[in-house]
Amino acid sequence: MNVIRFSDLCANGSAKGKRVFIRADLNVPQDAAGQITEDTRVRASVPAIDMALKAGAAVMVTSHLGRPTEGEFKPEDSLAPVAKRLGELLGRDVPLVANWVDGVTVQPGQVVLLENCRMNLGEKSNSDALARKLGALCDIFVHDAFGTSHRAEGTTYGIAQYAPVACAGPLLAAEMDAITQALASPKRPLAAIVAGSKVSTKLTILKSLAHNVDQLIVGGGIANTFMLAAGLNIGKSLAEHDLVDEAKAVMALMKSRGAEVPIPTDVVTAKTFAADAVATIKKATDVADDDLILDIGPETAAKLAAQLMKAGTIVWNGPVGVFEFAAFENGTKTIAHAIAQSSAFSIAGGGDTLAAIAKYGIEEQVGYISTGGGAFLEVLEGKTLPAFQILTQRASQG
Repeated sequence: MNVIRFSDLCANGSAKGKRVFIRADLNVPQDAAGQITEDTRVRASVPAIDMALKAGAAVMVTSHLGRPTEGEFKPEDSLAPVAKRLGELLGRDVPLVANWVDGVTVQPGQVVLLENCRMNLGEKSNSDALARKLGALCDIFVHDAFGTSHRAEGTTYGIAQYAPVACAGPLLAAEMDAITQALASPKRPLAAIVAGSKVSTKLTILKSLAHNVDQLIVGGGIANTFMLAAGLNIGKSLAEHDLVDEAKAVMALMKSRGAEVPIPTDVVTAKTFAADAVATIKKATDVADDDLILDIGPETAAKLAAQLMKAGTIVWNGPVGVFEFAAFENGTKTIAHAIAQSSAFSIAGGGDTLAAIAKYGIEEQVGYISTGGGAFLEVLEGKTLPAFQILTQRASQG
């Protein structure tokens, strides 16, 4: 992907003395008292800020937080807790600046945090008037928030149109590289795991991947719909009966390419959806009318693990069973460990997937863990993200 990289600008001295505006993703969870409960995104933003400071730039950073009302300031929408945490991580004071759209005072070697950008009128709608003001604030715009790159907003798109230079920060560049490696030029076989409760939310992804992947592994409620399409009884399991024909179409497309959607040969069932429900392993052909399928069976898990061990590239989105319940975690656990042990390049994304990766302690063994939920899914759908599009366009303009 042809974009200007901020790391290159810093390395060749182009950022020295320049006003650098970094769009980070600092949208962190907080408790009722406003304390940050999980700071991964703040920590992930530090390399770009550090890079800019070391290059001798005057640094402005902003992000959205929560869902504020444009034009209204409420204390709970403030980035104040983020400024405090950022200061601790950078080992320096990070002043928080409000009402910053018409101008910011910051010197080379300094960093300021600009208050929640979604409070600005016209941010969500990417108003041209706001975009022009944002572009005038800086010499270099750095997009480093992959999680927002599927939205064309003021601080993610508009500013990139009008800033003298628009480039990708280290986080965004790493996402672009990983996505290119996994989908645009993958080492084959390319295996994709798409799991979750609903086919409808992932149908376009399944259709897009069916044109490209060698194995399309489905799990969760999605797998139940595919089992129905294969003529199996799924009892009272979660499924979307009206999408059986769509599932059949995906299976047919894969087959026409000499690829496949592996259908489970055994499953783990229960009579109720509960952590303490009795788990029973059954052949996929023996599911009773009052059964709930809550995981793939050990035979299926072992087969899929063996396939993943032979893959060249693995894309993972979603756990294959109710892994939060110990009795129904074996499928997800087996697949997680297979991905960890495989020599394939692996890219994983989505909230539940990240929770599974953390639960099984395989962070170091996954090739790339994507930080953006919605953005990651849109890439899997084959969409070109607005942020990628505008940065590529600006790079081509020189």
